[in-house]
Amino acid sequence: MSYETLTLIWFVLLGVLLCGYTILDGFDLGVGILHPFIAKDDQERRLVMNSIGPLWDGNEVWLVTFGGALFAAFPVAYATVFSSFYAAFHLLLLCLIGRAVSLEFRSKVHSASWRKFWDTGFFLSSVTAALLLGVAGGNVMAGMELGPKYMYQGNLLGQVYWYPIMVGCLTVSLFALHGAIYLYLKTEDELQARARRFITPLFYVFASTYVVVSIATWWHVPHATENIARYPVLWIVPILNALAVLNIPRAMHLGKPGYAFFSSSMVILALASLFSVAIFPNFMLSTIDPAYSVTLDNARSSAGTLQIMLYIAGLGMPCVLSYTLIIYWIFRGKVKLDPHSY
Repeated sequence: MSYETLTLIWFVLLGVLLCGYTILDGFDLGVGILHPFIAKDDQERRLVMNSIGPLWDGNEVWLVTFGGALFAAFPVAYATVFSSFYAAFHLLLLCLIGRAVSLEFRSKVHSASWRKFWDTGFFLSSVTAALLLGVAGGNVMAGMELGPKYMYQGNLLGQVYWYPIMVGCLTVSLFALHGAIYLYLKTEDELQARARRFITPLFYVFASTYVVVSIATWWHVPHATENIARYPVLWIVPILNALAVLNIPRAMHLGKPGYAFFSSSMVILALASLFSVAIFPNFMLSTIDPAYSVTLDNARSSAGTLQIMLYIAGLGMPCVLSYTLIIYWIFRGKVKLDPHSY
């Protein structure tokens, strides 16, 4: 297998891992975002938390696997991405820890103030994590101040301007919608009815933000459409993206919430694919000089390393997929409270 083919395969595999993470962790981040608004009493808050209780840590395995694969396959990209977002990734890690601690500690003490404190932590951690993921994606899409040796020349404040913030808001709204549909599938009675009432306004918020961000990307990030212009067949990606967005209210109107959840998952997949098409063949584009951009060619490991890793991935990916499928099968159906619940 040629070096170029191996490089492209690993770029695609990284995209698969990132899509797996955003789809799976997207709905449990969305559940955290909706948690204080959709649940009216302690029992409902426990039901909301237990809807993702057996799943959230397995979902984050995809993120860990993505980081490990990026480090081994494209070490220069790994070093540049993590050093550029050093402060932001520390905050993201703090949020992921905060979510886990909030889930585990909330029911340890039977105190209203204790539980309210951890509920607040669960909500803030979920919102901030979703926002940070979107802000990072917006910065990568627009390009960053990379200098010689791929060193980031900017600062944290330079990453927090209007475009990445808009992409962050799009991510929060999409995850909230994804989470609302998931809660509709997992809950019953009044809580389920309340989740259903959240879906339509959340869809309008997401769809409006989606249109605004699309226009802003066309204006602020002109290079994002270069690959589509060069290869017109890639128009299928934004077209399928738009169709998936429109299919969410259609599926809910038909009374098929499972189909709606599949559609919101496909929206995430299509957006991630559109992101990959927009940045290819770069990992990070330099706004100082294109020569300083991190590309597939200058970031990759040796051909031998990529080949050996492909064998390892052939063994490891089925394990990750099997674990995910088994967990979701075991905990299928409506969420119930028992003595071991959060």
